[in-house]
Amino acid sequence: MRRTIETNLRQEQRKIYRGVAAAFIFCAAIFGAAYLFLPGFIRLPSEDFQSLLTCWSVASLFIVIWIMIGVGMVSSGRRRSPEDVRGSAYSAPSPRIAVQVAFLQNTLEQSVVAMFTQLALILLLGSMAMPLLAASVLLFAVGRVTFLIGYPKGAGARSFGMAVTAIPSLTAFVIAVGAVISRIWH
Repeated sequence: MRRTIETNLRQEQRKIYRGVAAAFIFCAAIFGAAYLFLPGFIRLPSEDFQSLLTCWSVASLFIVIWIMIGVGMVSSGRRRSPEDVRGSAYSAPSPRIAVQVAFLQNTLEQSVVAMFTQLALILLLGSMAMPLLAASVLLFAVGRVTFLIGYPKGAGARSFGMAVTAIPSLTAFVIAVGAVISRIWH
C-alpha cells in the first residue's frame, strides 16, 4: 500500500514538473512577444505618477475580475446546495462547491501578490514596465482559467495554471528588487 502511494506521488510530481516547465516556456513566449510587439501597437504612458498609477489601476481591475468571478461561483454554488446554504461559518464546503472555494481562495492570494508586485514594478521602472504589466494581466487570466479547469483532475493538471498565474508575479518581484538594489548602489 505504501509503495503504491509513493508511486502515485512520484507520478503526480512528474506531472507537476512538466506543467511548471510548460508554464515557464509559455510565459517567456508571452513576455517576449509583449516586449517586441506591444510598443508598436499601443502608446506607452508618460512617466508622470498619475499616468503610471492609472495604468496600474486598469491592470488591477482586470485582476479583480477574477476575484469577482470566484465570489460569484461560490455564492451561486452556496445558493444551490443544501449543505452549503448556511455559509462557511457553519461547516466546511461540501464537495459540491469545494473546487469553487479553492479557486476563490487561491485567486485572492494570487491577486494580492500580483497587484502589489505590479505596482512596485511600474513605480520603479516607469513606462518601461508596461509590456510586462500587460503580459502579466493576460497571463493571470490564462492561469486562472487553466487552474480552474485542471483543479478537479489533481495537482499535476492544475500546475500549469498555477505556475502561469504565479510566474509573472515572481518575475515582477525579482525585477523590482533588482531595481531597488540598483538604485541603492548607484
